[in-house]
Amino acid sequence: MQITTTPIEGLLVIQPQVFKDPRGYFYESYNKDKFFAAGINLEFVQDNQSLSQKGIVRGLHFQAPPFDQGKLVRVIQGAVIDVAVDIRKNSPTYGQHFSIKLSAENQTMFFIPPGFAHGFETLEDNTIFLYKCTNTYNKESEGGLLWNDSDLNIKWECDTPIISDKDQILPTLKNLVSPF
Repeated sequence: MQITTTPIEGLLVIQPQVFKDPRGYFYESYNKDKFFAAGINLEFVQDNQSLSQKGIVRGLHFQAPPFDQGKLVRVIQGAVIDVAVDIRKNSPTYGQHFSIKLSAENQTMFFIPPGFAHGFETLEDNTIFLYKCTNTYNKESEGGLLWNDSDLNIKWECDTPIISDKDQILPTLKNLVSPF
C-alpha cells in the first residue's frame, strides 16, 4: 500500500497493492496498522455507499464538530472526480481544493480528514461510491459549500450536472461561517 501526500496538508492518496490473476483481483482496502503508521490514526465507525448515474454532482458536504468526519473514499464500480475543499480557518490552504479521479479501474482511495468539504462528480453510469467515516452522521451538523462557487474554481467535467435541491442552495465560501 502506497500512501502519498497532496499539496494540501492532511489529504492523502492511497494506492493499494493489487494482486491480480485469472480469477480477478484482491487488495487490502483498509489496514489499521498501515493507516496509523501514515498518520491516519482515526477510528472508522460508519460506512456509506451511493449509486449515481453519469453527470451527478454530490456535495460539497461536511459535518460540523462534534460530529465532524474524516472520510476514506473509493469507487467500486464506475468513476468519479473527487474533490476536497479546505475549510479550516487557520489553514494556509483555506479555500483551496484538491481533486482526483477515483475509479474501479485505478482502485485509488482518498483520505479526507475533518475540516474539509467533500463532493464528487460521476463520470460513468451506475457508479458505486463508498465512504468509510470516522464519525456517525448527524443531521443538525450538516454543512456545505455551493458546488459551483466561482471562488473555488473547481473544474467539473459536466457543464450541466444534476444537483440535489439541497446542494443548489448551499453557501459560497465567502458566506461560509466555518466551524473548523
